[in-house]
Amino acid sequence: MSAPAAVDQVVMTARGITKTYGVTRALKGVDFDIRAGTVTVLFGENGAGKSTLMKILSGVEQPTSGTLELDGAPVSLENTVDAASRGIAIIHQELSLAPNLNVRDNIFMGREYRRFRGLFVDEKAETAKAREVLARIAPDIDPTAPVSELRLGQQQIIEIARALSGDARVLIMDEPTSALSASEVEVLFSLIRELTDAGVAIVYISHHLEEALEICDHAVVFRDGDLVAKGERRDIDLEWIISNMVGRAADDLAPDLLEEFGDVALSLRGVTVADQTNPARLAVDRLDLDVREGEVVCLYGLMGAGRTELLEALAGRTPIAGGTVVANGRTLGAEGVADRISGGIMLAPEDRQRDGLVQSMSVGENASLASLLSFTTRGFLRRGPEREAVERGITDVRVKTSGPKASITSLSGGNQQKVVIAKALMTTPDIILLDEPSRGIDVGAKAEIFNLMAREARRGLAVLFATSEVGEALQVSNRIIVMSKGRFVAEFDPRTTTREDLMVASGEAPEEEEAGNGND
Repeated sequence: MSAPAAVDQVVMTARGITKTYGVTRALKGVDFDIRAGTVTVLFGENGAGKSTLMKILSGVEQPTSGTLELDGAPVSLENTVDAASRGIAIIHQELSLAPNLNVRDNIFMGREYRRFRGLFVDEKAETAKAREVLARIAPDIDPTAPVSELRLGQQQIIEIARALSGDARVLIMDEPTSALSASEVEVLFSLIRELTDAGVAIVYISHHLEEALEICDHAVVFRDGDLVAKGERRDIDLEWIISNMVGRAADDLAPDLLEEFGDVALSLRGVTVADQTNPARLAVDRLDLDVREGEVVCLYGLMGAGRTELLEALAGRTPIAGGTVVANGRTLGAEGVADRISGGIMLAPEDRQRDGLVQSMSVGENASLASLLSFTTRGFLRRGPEREAVERGITDVRVKTSGPKASITSLSGGNQQKVVIAKALMTTPDIILLDEPSRGIDVGAKAEIFNLMAREARRGLAVLFATSEVGEALQVSNRIIVMSKGRFVAEFDPRTTTREDLMVASGEAPEEEEAGNGND
């Protein structure tokens, strides 16, 4: 491996890169530079070409035309192993871990440490190296722990640790913080700065725009397969990013919400939910809440605040340990998911890949999965009505797809999320629960998702959604409930609330520090 390049020196270039899939041109002659010791952030909507270029730069795919250079010399990357041998690593947006293996085995999968002439895996050496890497980002994770027992954010950290263990000089991060808590993001950003100080070139993709601005040195914007704008951190702001990404101002993306509401649709009194991983602990502790017809209520809080546990319990995925829940005038008991759906409550879960979609099914099959009973007569599925309902559903939420028979994996993250919402709406709910509905999707898709949410509220649905994004909480809700450690700690009107108010209430920042920096 070459010696570290000087800060801001170009270490890798792409010239005239095109990529076509059939008749689709994912990249249209892109020129791109990667500089040592800096963070280059790529902004763009889903399908803009960002991830496609990163796959080419990391050997996952080859370009249709164009050239790559590394340290000024032409290079052809045959695969990811070839790229890794040259010091190029990528952290993918979607998790690619083996849940049946432990943390250590996932970190070194495909490049195991060997002993006795390569006959045996040196687990002792791997464990030591895994501890060394994890000590920098998550010292509480045991290298011998099964990945299946880790929460989503911890699994994301294992993906990051796998890339770091290879001592990369060019590190590509595709949505590395999509499942991380605020404190974990801070640790990752500190690590990124350590890496850039050591000369590592970072390429960073994120749909969390403000978060990405925090770590950015250079910025580029992609739209429809073209690199349409470049800028230095000192010269750009949020408005510059959004206007270049979607061609319109940020203020135009906020949905229209009602100001007057109907009757109480969902009422919680003293609701308690046990922690499924530790039943002796309460994930949700004696909560009271009313949500009215037409109202959009936001649950805001950090990872582990209890937001997901509350929504899953309301949807029937986990039991409610205490208190009462009244939905549409009916007191809920120990019903499961199917009964809650029949009763008008539907959840769009946080992890769409694992809990919201079946990857082997088509777009249409996923969309109708939760409402199949409504198309069944005497045990037989009525294909015609199902097909018509699916076509209406995916048209209604504006899923960009070649048709209901298309594979769900062929869709972008934003369109997959729309299918999850279409599936929920096809059950004709009265109360819709959405857990991190914009996780891992771009600003344009977020606007479409939240406009869908607002539209359903205007039709009379009660909407309860959870987010860890301050901007979302303030922009797309009628009321904000802040959760921390399983309890409601504050309630805010978004019209009169600041970002600092929410962050202090949730425990993201010390009150004294915020008081002294009210204009940050």
